[in-house]
Amino acid sequence: MRLTYQSTRGGESGVTASMAILQGLAKDGGLFMPVEIPKLDVSFETLSGLTYQETAYEVMKLFFADFTEEELKSCISKAYDSKFDTGEIAPLAKVDGAYYLELYHGSTIAFKDMALSILPHLMTVSAKKNKADKEIVILTATSGDTGKAAMAGFADVPGTRIIVFYPKDGVSRIQELQMRTQKGDNTSVVAIRGNFDDAQTGVKRLFGNQALKEELVSKGFQLSSANSINIGRLVPQVVYYVYAYARLLANQELEQGEEINVVVPTGNFGNILAAYFAKKMGLPIKTLVCASNENKVLYDFFTTGTYDKRREFILTSSPSMDILISSNLERLIYLSTGCDGAANAAFMQELAEKGSYTITPAMREFMSDFTGGFATQKENAAAIKNIFDRAGYLIDTHTGVAAAVYKHYRASTGDTAKTVIVSTASPYKFSGSVMEAIAGSEELVGRDEFQIVDDLSRFTGTAIPAAVEEIRSAPVLHNLECDVEKMEETVKNLLGI
Repeated sequence: MRLTYQSTRGGESGVTASMAILQGLAKDGGLFMPVEIPKLDVSFETLSGLTYQETAYEVMKLFFADFTEEELKSCISKAYDSKFDTGEIAPLAKVDGAYYLELYHGSTIAFKDMALSILPHLMTVSAKKNKADKEIVILTATSGDTGKAAMAGFADVPGTRIIVFYPKDGVSRIQELQMRTQKGDNTSVVAIRGNFDDAQTGVKRLFGNQALKEELVSKGFQLSSANSINIGRLVPQVVYYVYAYARLLANQELEQGEEINVVVPTGNFGNILAAYFAKKMGLPIKTLVCASNENKVLYDFFTTGTYDKRREFILTSSPSMDILISSNLERLIYLSTGCDGAANAAFMQELAEKGSYTITPAMREFMSDFTGGFATQKENAAAIKNIFDRAGYLIDTHTGVAAAVYKHYRASTGDTAKTVIVSTASPYKFSGSVMEAIAGSEELVGRDEFQIVDDLSRFTGTAIPAAVEEIRSAPVLHNLECDVEKMEETVKNLLGI
């Protein structure tokens, strides 16, 4: 029987993978989940001899059951090609007693490339399969990296348009320039006067606005999403965990069946949820360490069982994690209720109305694979400096959070299991914060973003990525700004409605 999808809020079931990808969000506001998480049907011995592309097929074929082998392999080959600057796609670096899974070798130097390189291809195939005759409008909120990666992926893809909203003062200068210099006649980016949660909530509100959807359909448009709420974005993220484990086996770093820990710097919860999916598929993962920055809503949740977004929003040097509403957590909540859509919907309603909810002891027990940790700004900077000083290895400010949390986790638990730390972005994407961490704030005085980039390269002896070099002199093509309450009006204007 083919695997189908259902909404986490109970309103839709029996949905094909291609339709779930095309819709993005379920009609009842829920997220699409497979009726079961399939088990890997090839041995780890076989997986250890496969390329990234071959591994991707073995994982994705299980979730995307209505894609033919030819369709899926075509999407994979178009996605994981020369746009990545390493043949391995996701190499592992053994540093200071841990394995750093480098997910930033794509064209926008962040882990979002791993999924957003393939999503446009999955979506265009899905549109054909479902005989969709409307232009697909990708509507996305970004905390910094999703926006650029999505725009790069969808730029000039026939039959699509993409509109990205980002918090005006909540991303790094490099992140902002990457988005505002993006080419493509079908791309638009808008700075929101607010934070990421404002942008994300605004986009969700647009998806839930039936009158707007009907108006767009009447004008020939269909909304979809490129955020990790889209199952076509989440499933490709499962691949790199399976690949990493297989590589460790191939390199004889692990015994067959040996358990590993995985540490993931986490904001919207999609990346660590993908690791949980990999575990449920049969990957020997012992503990999933959810690493937060000072916006530690997830740390508090795993520590207390209460999710409470009613707190100060802190702008940190790891902006992609500056999030108080972790959308993908809903999928774990849903699973922990025994896939009870009504129970999950009640928690989500409580979050929307009260700003918090508390899960049951049984649900907490269900989540015992997870543990939370957080790092302060000072601890993050210290981790970046210590790893560079000790090993000559340069990490960004999100990976720094993960490294600091891992150090504390290991010291407090005595857990010595081999550990994969997910490295989510190039240090050059956050060059000011990284330079300050390793050399001191005085090195930044009177220097603009690109002078700091050059200084970081000289100081560390590392190469500046092509993605940073190309925006150094690229013209700014997008200048739009709007208030949160004007998002619908802005979308209509951009679509000429």
